[in-house]
Amino acid sequence: MVQTIPAKQISLQKLTDKFNLQLIENDHFFREWQDNLPEIAEAEKQRLDLVKASYTNLLAEPPLLENTVKMVVLSPLLHLAGFYLPPFRIRSEQSIEISLEDEGVMIRGQIDVLVVYNQFWVVVIESKQAAFSLEAGRAQLLTYMLANPHPHRPTYGLILNGSSFRFFKLVKGETSQYALSRIFDLFNPENDLYQVLQVLKHLAVSR
Repeated sequence: MVQTIPAKQISLQKLTDKFNLQLIENDHFFREWQDNLPEIAEAEKQRLDLVKASYTNLLAEPPLLENTVKMVVLSPLLHLAGFYLPPFRIRSEQSIEISLEDEGVMIRGQIDVLVVYNQFWVVVIESKQAAFSLEAGRAQLLTYMLANPHPHRPTYGLILNGSSFRFFKLVKGETSQYALSRIFDLFNPENDLYQVLQVLKHLAVSR
């Protein structure tokens, strides 16, 4: 009998044990976020500067409203990368609630999962406080990536929480292997959204 484990109940250890999942730290395994990245236009940089300024402004007056991360940060990135145009299709998976107790205060958030053309998954961690690191969504993202209906091709994913972004690559096999990009952060000295857009554009054409 096939055992179905709800994504919200899965842990990274369970995934590792059940699917023989292996984290690869070899720099050559995941070059797609580093090599042959396209140039982005000056107008795109200006748009991304506005995205950064808008998100920074919203952080100054917490709490953030629900869906702010998707509306202010993710949507412009997907638009500029061409993911709203054919052949891509975006659909939402069921949201997963997460919570964290901080000094006696229960902080609640949710993880939203979007799938783009079956080979690219996006996990959005939303919270009314900046309380959850990207690690809160790693197991859920890998769960969906392992369900890729095209196992002979690599699957890519992105986790973001508004200010931080990390790309994933998964290759299925007897031992399924995955690797991570570095973390891109909105508040680094330069605007890391430029590089995030470059990676998105590169993945869009190399699907």
